[in-house]
Amino acid sequence: MSRDQRLYDGSDGDAAGARHRRTTLRQELPLLGWMMLVWGALWQDFAIGNLIFGLLLSLGLVRVFRLPPVILSGRFNIWRAAVFAAAFLRDVVLASFEVMYLAVFRGPRTKSAIIAVTLRTESDLLVTFVGHVLTLVPGSYVVEVDRRSSTLYLHVLNVNDQAGIDAARADVMMIEERLIRMMGTTEELAALAAEKSGARNDGAGAS
Repeated sequence: MSRDQRLYDGSDGDAAGARHRRTTLRQELPLLGWMMLVWGALWQDFAIGNLIFGLLLSLGLVRVFRLPPVILSGRFNIWRAAVFAAAFLRDVVLASFEVMYLAVFRGPRTKSAIIAVTLRTESDLLVTFVGHVLTLVPGSYVVEVDRRSSTLYLHVLNVNDQAGIDAARADVMMIEERLIRMMGTTEELAALAAEKSGARNDGAGAS
């Protein structure tokens, strides 16, 4: 979903036009499948009849209420998924020890900050993934999301100066980069490669 489409969805435009532009049934299939599984989990009953009822209920909900479509990129890199999982587990372990150290030895002297990070991606799915990953890592959690601009506002522990803010933003961008390499669109991969190439050229010019 493009940034312009999200701006349109967030405006007070014509309801019929918004519904027409909103999504197709095919685009809603991932959301419908997820809602069906959640229904089965809530009732702890994954019988075919109950799942079909959950699917029909989900279909009714997405048709009555305007929900953003979950649009998949059509690609998934297993190796990058393994890299992401390993990096996520490492971040969780290291952050857990850091939070424990701050709680025991720093206590109320620990400083924190709320920072804004504008992501590269325009995908609602990737923005959601980044937000959930940040919330699962101890020491940080998302307090607000601006869907129109792909901006996350998050609370981060142990931030004492501008260097700490820059480091926290870099960590968020790295999480997003891993997710793009794992399941982003080809356009997002090309933009990421161009960004990295430009950074290397700038570094070479500076040296």
